[in-house]
Amino acid sequence: MSILTTLDPRRTPAPAADPGVAVRLSGVTKRFGGGAVVLDDVSLTVGDGEFVCLLGASGCGKSTLLNLVAGLDAPTAGTIAVPGGRAALMFQESALLPWLTASQNVELALRLRGVGRRERRSRAGELLALVRLEGAGAKRVHELSGGMRQRVAMARALAQEAGVLLMDEPFAALDAITRDVLHEELVRLRASQALTVVFVTHNVREAVRLGDRVVLLSSRPGRIAREYDIAIGSPRRIESPEVARLSVEITDDLRAEIRRHGGQP
Repeated sequence: MSILTTLDPRRTPAPAADPGVAVRLSGVTKRFGGGAVVLDDVSLTVGDGEFVCLLGASGCGKSTLLNLVAGLDAPTAGTIAVPGGRAALMFQESALLPWLTASQNVELALRLRGVGRRERRSRAGELLALVRLEGAGAKRVHELSGGMRQRVAMARALAQEAGVLLMDEPFAALDAITRDVLHEELVRLRASQALTVVFVTHNVREAVRLGDRVVLLSSRPGRIAREYDIAIGSPRRIESPEVARLSVEITDDLRAEIRRHGGQP
């Protein structure tokens, strides 16, 4: 579910000397029980309004990194700064409450922010319209397609007015056509709402299609192996030659990282 985050002593607002920064990770290490290091000395800065995609093999710590930024867990070492203090998190599954309508699912995020009942209903309708679900507010989860559910989840995340949107493979379970439509919707919403997005994906083309920057994580433990600035103009299509060429380069680097750490080619 999209969530409201809480601050940890190691997760503090960015200092005033850091203008234009939405998220800053400094020397972040995460170690789980048994001593397994998932993330090792990760330093990453995400600027206001930037769209950063995280790529890497399964188990490299991409989702762990999002959970740390969201405040669901604390780093073992290092610091995480989020100037606004809050981030909204979307998972691969929409995580909608099935006994509530689409509108009520969005209203839930508003209720947690202390918004009054009358304003909640009005604002939920506005947000559903923003994700192009006008007239769907009374539908329950089982009446919505997979793409519609993710739109509701996006509206619920926007209801938090967090400024930073963390997305953990939100379109992975969707068919190619629906995914492409939601890519366009996300690009539109990102521009209209001035969002900062940190987006986890296994799909290299998806990362190049959406991101201003792609960050490749190594495997076991996760470290930043390489970053790519995406200098491809808009509108950007997933099937365009420019996207395809850069995707091949990044895929080759990803395979090299997997081989370097003993995985399959």
